[in-house]
Amino acid sequence: MDETNHMEPQKRLTAQERKLLEDFSWAVEAEENLKPLQTMNGYPIRPGFYEINGATGFPNGVNFTLISRSATSCCLLLFHRGSQTPYASIPFPEEYRMGIIYSMFVFGLKIDEFEYAYSLDGPWDPQKGLLFDRNRYLLDPYAKAVTGQSAWGRRLGSDAFYKARVVHDNFDWGAEKRPEFMLCDCVIYELHIRGFTRHSSSGVNHPGTFAGLQEKIPYLKELGINAVELMPIFEFDETRNMRQVNGKTLLDYWGYNPVCFFAPNTSYTSEVEYNREGKELKTLIRQLHREGIQVILDVVFNHTAEGNEEGPFFSFKGIDNNVYYMLTPDGKYYNFSGCGNTLNCNHPMVREMILSCLRYWATSYHVDGFRFDLASILGRSEDASPMSRPPLLESLAYDPILSSTELIAEAWDAGGLYQVGSFPSWNRWAEWNGRYRDDLRSFLKGDCGFAQTAALRIAGSPDLYPPEKRGENASVNFLTCHDGFTLYDLYAYNQKHNEDNGWNNTDGSDDNRSWNCGKEGETDDAAVQKLRFQMIRNAAAVLFCSRGTPMFLAGDEFGNTQYGNNNAYCQDNEISWLDWSRLKANKDLWEFFRFLIRFRRDHPILRKNTSLSSLGFPSISFHGAAPGQSEYGWDDHTIGVLFAGTDDRGADDLVYLAVNAYWEPVKLRLPQLPEGYLWRPVADTAREETVITGRELLGHFVYVAHPRSVCIFVAGDLKG
Repeated sequence: MDETNHMEPQKRLTAQERKLLEDFSWAVEAEENLKPLQTMNGYPIRPGFYEINGATGFPNGVNFTLISRSATSCCLLLFHRGSQTPYASIPFPEEYRMGIIYSMFVFGLKIDEFEYAYSLDGPWDPQKGLLFDRNRYLLDPYAKAVTGQSAWGRRLGSDAFYKARVVHDNFDWGAEKRPEFMLCDCVIYELHIRGFTRHSSSGVNHPGTFAGLQEKIPYLKELGINAVELMPIFEFDETRNMRQVNGKTLLDYWGYNPVCFFAPNTSYTSEVEYNREGKELKTLIRQLHREGIQVILDVVFNHTAEGNEEGPFFSFKGIDNNVYYMLTPDGKYYNFSGCGNTLNCNHPMVREMILSCLRYWATSYHVDGFRFDLASILGRSEDASPMSRPPLLESLAYDPILSSTELIAEAWDAGGLYQVGSFPSWNRWAEWNGRYRDDLRSFLKGDCGFAQTAALRIAGSPDLYPPEKRGENASVNFLTCHDGFTLYDLYAYNQKHNEDNGWNNTDGSDDNRSWNCGKEGETDDAAVQKLRFQMIRNAAAVLFCSRGTPMFLAGDEFGNTQYGNNNAYCQDNEISWLDWSRLKANKDLWEFFRFLIRFRRDHPILRKNTSLSSLGFPSISFHGAAPGQSEYGWDDHTIGVLFAGTDDRGADDLVYLAVNAYWEPVKLRLPQLPEGYLWRPVADTAREETVITGRELLGHFVYVAHPRSVCIFVAGDLKG
């Protein structure tokens, strides 16, 4: 692992100071001549820089800024590392408050020597959402590092609380060139930092960490993906609802439980990074970029770990509860997240915090994109009603710093607001296409009535995302993700098996559209096993030959299983960890994924419209068992989609995807080609040799598709 992180020579500006010079040049210039104006409890202080949120280190001290609309006073608390008792308490003088912003510059503080929190006083009126209590120590919402949970799975003590650290920003990015792709040119690989390498079979030196993932970059390169989507890496509380079930300790493993939006999860590092939190993550991102792989963060701005009235109280509740959260008229918490509270995203203060946060991750961590969990919440007003032009979503769409980052919405929430195809986009937002997942799952397992919608999904869902309005980058296509069955389990289980979660199998979705191929769960039946892997290959072939951006769950490429658990949010064990021994056992499946990713890369017509083909075909056309069938009936189970255009060299390129979801063989009549061209099969999921090597040209336009199979053809030029 490359740990280089060169310090600047003495007497030169650090990276942090250079950044401040660019963003707040007036602040740096002013700081050089700053003089204390008074002393408070032994510390020389003066009014701070009100436009710099959070705590920021300077050569002569530290600037602290906190915003609270309803507090009547604010006090800064300083702690020795690991201590629960402050060694200093510095009240903000009343004259240091400008509007609703408290800002103070404290001279003589060295950022390696303290941790900090705040104490705020103000009214206590729960029915109005006011919960001020000067006896509570509060975490800075803009903290760049959080203390207290660096050891995974170790909860804060009963008398402990979160504190913050000031972070050195002197990471050396070197001559890094960030990879630039259109979203439709990406293949997104969704993974969980801990689960990806935690299993003993992963073979890494630092399992379950950012460093462990970095060790696996050669694997990602060989597979061929060019974007990773990291499940939440903001500081979160994995010990919330920590409990014992069947002898296992269950945690909030997935991480959709944010404590602080600006701080990386310190328990994902291989070593403690005192006041240099983020170094290991930045090193990982730098190396991924060097290998041409983009980094997308799964971000959770719909709720926090403070929960409802019975939840913990560590930051937002005590700073401005009725600003940060959506509250009912009697001061209770709206719960459109399913997690107890809902962030009040379109309040101007909260909107500014989210915008600042995303800018911070884009500039300080060089993140390439964001996937927004339960993003429909971000479009609700303060009274919880959906908005036609949500200010937050519009601000993110037009923000100049974020203009080159991907914005991907999970376009629904737990309150029933479903916006797939209608999410406010300004032609800027992409969406997780939940309709793609549902319609293709149903069609591929043989359900009636899905042929028409399946063809549309493969063609880029033009009914949801008209290309003339939304372009080529609106739809993120997926059949599996962290939430639900793995691709192997999709064809091994008819029902969810979440008994190990401790809720009597009542949690998790019942709408899985899965099929166990004749036997529930693990089996030695060779015929069932063969069919299962054929169904997996069918799903993969369709996914990678669909317009839109393909995304798949880490481990699907080698048949990873969660043993039927479709809601493994709490399973920090073999249920969720990738079992890398299955890579060796299912190497042929992995090779098929690798082929499909390369095939998609080599045929841009699968990703977007290119120049029209000279062979007379439209860019996309629909077919059935016979050519030219553009509409399908209830009992149709066979569809063909022809993609036509040119390749990267400008040569004619035709790809024909034939999907036979029927349980009997079907004689396909392929579209007629001009003289001098024949169809060449390149993949057939029912063949023993799934990827067809050589130049096997069909001397006719008929091909027998085996039951429940997918075939891929390209047009072959006889002269070539």
